[in-house]
Amino acid sequence: MPTMLYYPLVRPPREVLHQALLYWDDIASVVPEDPAVYEGAVSTELKELKERGLYHPIVVGTQLTAPLQDHYQTAPLVSKLRDLAASASGPQLCVMDSFLFRSKVGYVLENAIVDLGLGRRVGGSAESWGRSLAVSREVQLLLIGALAQELACRATARSYTPYTDQPSAYEASLQTSRPGMGLGAWRVELGRLLPTPAPDTPTSTVLAFRERYTDERERLVAATQTMLSNLRRDWEHPADVLRRLQMELTQAREDYQSVVQSSRMTWVSRSVSVTIAVATAAAGALVVPDLAWVAGIAGSIGFNIATREVRPILRARKGHPFSYLHHVERELA
Repeated sequence: MPTMLYYPLVRPPREVLHQALLYWDDIASVVPEDPAVYEGAVSTELKELKERGLYHPIVVGTQLTAPLQDHYQTAPLVSKLRDLAASASGPQLCVMDSFLFRSKVGYVLENAIVDLGLGRRVGGSAESWGRSLAVSREVQLLLIGALAQELACRATARSYTPYTDQPSAYEASLQTSRPGMGLGAWRVELGRLLPTPAPDTPTSTVLAFRERYTDERERLVAATQTMLSNLRRDWEHPADVLRRLQMELTQAREDYQSVVQSSRMTWVSRSVSVTIAVATAAAGALVVPDLAWVAGIAGSIGFNIATREVRPILRARKGHPFSYLHHVERELA
């Protein structure tokens, strides 16, 4: 299982943290490089999980060998920044929490932000490599979303999957690297398939459940990951994919639900959607299949495939195929 890369903040909310502990190997987030700022930004709980090898703070300079601009085509980002500047009556600047340093975004993007009036330099001279930018929230989300995708594509220390609970950051991370070109994408809802403990559940209780029911958790996660990977590869035949995996998914879900119900914990089902970039074909060449006959199979297992979208996906051919959005809606499982 890959590592959940939570963004755009350092600290994930409790329900996202619990999601990571149950259905991922571990969790990571981008942290400030300054040790003093790091101490205040990273919670005690995350530091304790770090000691157990379950949380991995990312300092961008150690994960990416060059600034964002060196391996990311900046034209789409600059175009989006221009749109933000044109639509804003007067950009509202807010002090960054040390996320937007020049070493993260690079000189070209930094100049574009400043020149468009969307940010201002703080904390150093114009030649200082360590200076930061004060920017609007929209600019912050746009750049951090791009950074999350870059880390998922380029980091070598471990396998990351972008995961957020903020729709604006999620949409920003899916900006295409080639305007006007896009690839197809499935949008799969996994909320009913992967329930999480109620937010007031102590993390120690979640960790105890994780360790006690390792086999049941890993079986369900493995079946789910296989389904997502197969949907990406065999995107033209979703019903065939689900039929092949129906027995395995159903059994894994039933076994997991059995231990969930015996745990004496309160569980909720949250809406967790996965965008799956398909592996082949250009936009305009895709035939949207009728999903009505697929829904019955998916529903019987415990998730939804509600729609198939043709939308821009960042570096879909070579980049990470999955991006997750965690919604706030929930229901008792």
